[in-house]
Amino acid sequence: MPRLFISAAHKSSGKTMVSLGLVRALRQRGRVVQPFKKGPDYIDPLWLGSAAGRACYNLDYNTQTPEAIRALLARHEAAADLAVIEGTKGLYDGVETDGSTCNAALARLIEAPVVLVVDCVGMTRGIAPLLLGYQHFDGAPTFAGVILNKVGGARHESKLRAAVEAYTDFPVLGAVPMHTALKVAERHLGLIPANEQAASEAVVEGVAAVIAASIDLDAVEAAAHQAPALPAPAGVAPLARTGLRIAIAHDSAFGFYYPDDLDALAAEGAELVPVHTLHDTALPPDIDGLIIGGGFPETHMAALEANAPLRAAIRDHLRDGLPCYAECGGLMYLSRSITWHGERFAMVGAVPADTVMNERPRGRGYVRLRPTDAAVPWRVDPAPDGAIRAHEFHYSALEHIDGPQTFAYDVERGDGVDGHHDGLVIGNTVAGYTHMRGNWVRPFIHFVKTVKAKGTIGEPARPR
Repeated sequence: MPRLFISAAHKSSGKTMVSLGLVRALRQRGRVVQPFKKGPDYIDPLWLGSAAGRACYNLDYNTQTPEAIRALLARHEAAADLAVIEGTKGLYDGVETDGSTCNAALARLIEAPVVLVVDCVGMTRGIAPLLLGYQHFDGAPTFAGVILNKVGGARHESKLRAAVEAYTDFPVLGAVPMHTALKVAERHLGLIPANEQAASEAVVEGVAAVIAASIDLDAVEAAAHQAPALPAPAGVAPLARTGLRIAIAHDSAFGFYYPDDLDALAAEGAELVPVHTLHDTALPPDIDGLIIGGGFPETHMAALEANAPLRAAIRDHLRDGLPCYAECGGLMYLSRSITWHGERFAMVGAVPADTVMNERPRGRGYVRLRPTDAAVPWRVDPAPDGAIRAHEFHYSALEHIDGPQTFAYDVERGDGVDGHHDGLVIGNTVAGYTHMRGNWVRPFIHFVKTVKAKGTIGEPARPR
């Protein structure tokens, strides 16, 4: 299957805009493009998914084995004409100093030729030793070419091309000028997500127009065809039929979900029923569970407070024992209030604490947890070594937590709720700052089935 890995020399080189534009430009050519993103990320995948018109999947060494990464890639690229994988930071950047988890290692693992995006601001002849160094560094992948980015004009471009052609064998696949269309609004966690921008389609179209005019798309497609075929993916098991109805908050305030987790919920027989937290005044009828993922409730806190009927309905259902799983933004929404920039707005109040936004991140990066000895409704499945590997990225913290609380996890690495624990347990609700992937689905669904079979929803849940 044709595939390309889009990487860069360093962070903020413009590879996300290049990737976004390439995906849409190739789609405009009639190609079915399957996007992927390296690492734990929700925002870039929302943009890439919007550009492709199909979900973008993450490839992450922290939460997946190499075999699982290749299998996920093979399964989803098999339904497309080509795959575009966007890296993170620079080509050789990664958590491990030996390079085992860097972008280059992932490109080698999935056998994807690399297109290197180079920020050319202030650079001419110096691009040649940079490319030669990347080509010959330890663990170098196969290179498909270079895209010159942030080019200052025709004269600048000609000098760059001359240096690349004189000293290297990198094909120049395109030269992208500085352009206002390639700037997307940002805030504290990066780009503002596509699901929050009413004009996101216009943004994507504008980026694609610049990229299509600046890059040789024929050469890009030819480079993608250099990739060898991966082994055929295993057949997908038929969906289970359990009759479970799970409400899921899915709107501009809460949109951080891994598509493969949603796929796994469906495979477990769950019918996902969307809830719009800004407009719906009640939870859907006959639901067996509730999921509230991450997002940006702080930027919607006035509207969330204004929807008092839904907040009351959620609070009452959770007190009556409805199983609920909440992550990060979902935890914030379930707390009593959110305070940001001196303004305080009431939230659900199911979690006896207040959320306060900080100027700097409180938790950021990979997390490692261990299950506690406490009796909890369910836990995610740990790895064979007993650890749970996940990630967090939040500027908020819980304050004024009432009394001693039960936690599902001890934090070995990361911040969690209080620097030592995560996964607050309130009745049949588990809410924490950690973003899980894959390992929470089956335990949660099993618990929902158990509760439904016992018919205990409607009976006030006792604190554990």
